[in-house]
Amino acid sequence: MSRRSLLRGMGGAGAVALLAGCGVPAAYVEPGRRAGRDLSARDRTLDFANWPLYIDTDDDDTSKRPTLDAFSERSGVSVRYSEEINDNDEFFGKISPALMNHQETGRDLIVVSDWMAARFVRLGWVQEMDRAAQPNVGRYLDPQLRSPAFDEGRLHTVPWQSGITGIAYNRKKLGREIRSVKELWDDELRGKVTLLSGLDESFALLMQGNGVDVTRWTADDFHTVCEQIEGLVGRRHIRRFTGNDYIKDLSTGDVLACQAYSGDVIQLQADNPDIEFVVPEEGAELWAESLMIPNLAQHKANAEKLIDYYYEPEVAAELAAWVNYVCPVPAARDVLADSDDEELAALAEDPLIFPDDAMRGRLAIARDITSEERVEFAKRWNSIVGL
Repeated sequence: MSRRSLLRGMGGAGAVALLAGCGVPAAYVEPGRRAGRDLSARDRTLDFANWPLYIDTDDDDTSKRPTLDAFSERSGVSVRYSEEINDNDEFFGKISPALMNHQETGRDLIVVSDWMAARFVRLGWVQEMDRAAQPNVGRYLDPQLRSPAFDEGRLHTVPWQSGITGIAYNRKKLGREIRSVKELWDDELRGKVTLLSGLDESFALLMQGNGVDVTRWTADDFHTVCEQIEGLVGRRHIRRFTGNDYIKDLSTGDVLACQAYSGDVIQLQADNPDIEFVVPEEGAELWAESLMIPNLAQHKANAEKLIDYYYEPEVAAELAAWVNYVCPVPAARDVLADSDDEELAALAEDPLIFPDDAMRGRLAIARDITSEERVEFAKRWNSIVGL
């Protein structure tokens, strides 16, 4: 199951867009009504909802989570950890009734993709964090992730992990390198290319291939991409649109090149060194999946403490070594580099976990799709990909 989940048709997309401000202004919660009674001082617990396979586990006992267990031992805070988030839209629908009606969600900390986090922030459904209680976040958060357009200054969100949407390809089977998005459209790749089916996952890289600054893209830029992809579909150049199942297609050789996530490719390369990941010359999308504290959470201070704990470089390094996504704590690189374990030390040199300056210069955080744009854009995109 992809942690970068997909929009599955207009039903979910339309409902979310309406809740996000198209006709339901009452859904917005004013700042003064977001905080609940914080029981952290006397109730040393915390409810943390995350995605599957997104935290380190013990090699011998997968029910144990070393970094989380160490936090509880140090702080005295017992964490009820649940892997209940399998899809951004599904989870939004699960907790939105409570948030709309100014009720507790039963969760103190959640992780969603930033394009979904943008909706929570704009609806006023998450609380501003006390950065005075989070010195590690202030000191170590990756500068490139500090101030997305939807949450300037990262007041309501903190990246859990980050990643890159770029191009993966089988260099041996293709017989050459791919350096550009435009090369995906070469005749020799006809029928051997896949794109991601999710609107939010796919559009930025395709725009970048057209030379668009995705931090400020326009509706015209979006429709230009749609016309381009419609033509490619008509010529049967694109084999299909996928979720994370592109991994299988790439591994078997049915597909030679595709849109892909950096963390997936690291895992693929362990079994097949012929698989390459490239940040195209035109650029690629840098994204994050972020921690948030929902309105009326009963253990806000405990949640803030846990977030700051994961921004200690030593802890961030341990987590990064397990999940293999882009680490939002660049200082963790030095921790891994100093390791006596050769495999861990090698991770410090992996640009898909710690991008170097040259790669960072080609990465951009895309402007998210607004609630006003979403229904129209999702309808057109979904008609192309067949959702």
